[in-house]
Amino acid sequence: MEAYRTPDERFDHLPDWPYAPRHVAQDGLRMHYVDEGSGDPLLLLHGEPTWGFLYRRMIPTLRAAGRVVVPDLFGFGRSDKPLRQLDYSYDSHYRSIERLALALDLGRLTLVVHDWGGPIGLRLAVTHPDRVERLVILNTGVGAGRAPSPDWLRFRELVRQVGPDFTASRLVQVACVSRLDGDTIRGYDAPFPVADAKAGARAFPELVPTELDHPSAAAMLEVRDALSRWEKPTLVLFSDSDRVFSPAHAERMASHIPGALPAEIVAGAGHFLQEDRGEEIAERVARFVRG
Repeated sequence: MEAYRTPDERFDHLPDWPYAPRHVAQDGLRMHYVDEGSGDPLLLLHGEPTWGFLYRRMIPTLRAAGRVVVPDLFGFGRSDKPLRQLDYSYDSHYRSIERLALALDLGRLTLVVHDWGGPIGLRLAVTHPDRVERLVILNTGVGAGRAPSPDWLRFRELVRQVGPDFTASRLVQVACVSRLDGDTIRGYDAPFPVADAKAGARAFPELVPTELDHPSAAAMLEVRDALSRWEKPTLVLFSDSDRVFSPAHAERMASHIPGALPAEIVAGAGHFLQEDRGEEIAERVARFVRG
């Protein structure tokens, strides 16, 4: 599989990102991850169009509560980026994270999931419940047969229209309450210096199963069904200003999972709540882990 590897210098001197890069090899591709702290692990999974950088304001607090592992999905961050959109699927993303978790022998795990990290990470939880102790669910969903919202359909159409002119930081900015400064913009754009780097980011909207005959649909519905029997501790923590995943989505998610606490809402945050309120969210997650 042909892939693009973003030059290392693109990631030099990023704000609040002093972490040494680590890698695992999978079928000739290199997956990047951060591994900080010690104790029972927390696996933090990002979505579209971000990378581990999204969690930079949370890692310092969370590594005091355990070992923090933050991978970049293939096509994102410092991980390799297959060149064709057809090289990306829900199954392939899931398998790569499953292989990482097994390679690192992650057990007694707290899974923190956001956006596309939700369907991927929640599938890991229900497939390997012996390894997962608790869930933290941030602004995401899992299911099939309809779009998450009309705003999401507009987002998918925008990604289709901009094509190789796709710019990650612009998508992050429009979904945040706070303004991104120049260094933060550089951080979100660092993985994507050329059109060849953007196939994975452009592919993700097409992997959402808005129809029941979509290739992702059956697996996602199986995950959703399994979550209806998930009794381990679960924190559902959404923001108040996300036009795709609203507080009502949070309440439905919490009511669907038997082990979930009542949904909590973070004020003054958009879809990328880690960017808007990262320190506050990290404190909430750390309390949940310790409790």
